[in-house]
Amino acid sequence: MLDIAVAYNRFKFLGEEFLTWLWFVMDQDPTILRKADPDLTSLEIGDRIVLEKRHKKAVERITIKGENAGLEEAMLALQKGALVTELNLVYRSAEQKWQFTLKGESLNLSSMKTPKTAAPESPENMEGVVLEKIFLYDKILQFLEKLYKTFIRYRLSDHWQNRDVALIKKWRRSYS
Repeated sequence: MLDIAVAYNRFKFLGEEFLTWLWFVMDQDPTILRKADPDLTSLEIGDRIVLEKRHKKAVERITIKGENAGLEEAMLALQKGALVTELNLVYRSAEQKWQFTLKGESLNLSSMKTPKTAAPESPENMEGVVLEKIFLYDKILQFLEKLYKTFIRYRLSDHWQNRDVALIKKWRRSYS
């Protein structure tokens, strides 16, 4: 049995590949996203993306921040072999908007902003407000779980090396 620290370090690349694949899917084939959640209106990169390229003894980290920041530098980093390690995402469904950051190394969510909920009209209504907030958090967690399962199915298939990797490389080069 693998020690948890060894397993964590051995497989943390999967989260980074997932975030890179997610960016590719958002840009090239959003139907995959809608299969994971038919209520999805759009999924966009938010105000932060972090990429890393590991060299033998060093790590080169590129952080792109800002509401209207261009992704040209991020794409250049991808072309040079970097992977996405952190991605701020904006999820929209109907009139509602969620914004959160997903970290590739651990697939942890942070900085979650859910749609506004109504203030409780009385202390007796507090339970309903709390349950609504839980539902809003769970919606994103369910969506990400379905997307990650989809990614793992792709990643483990025979098509990954034969087709998908080539499509992702072509996509990276298309921004030149």
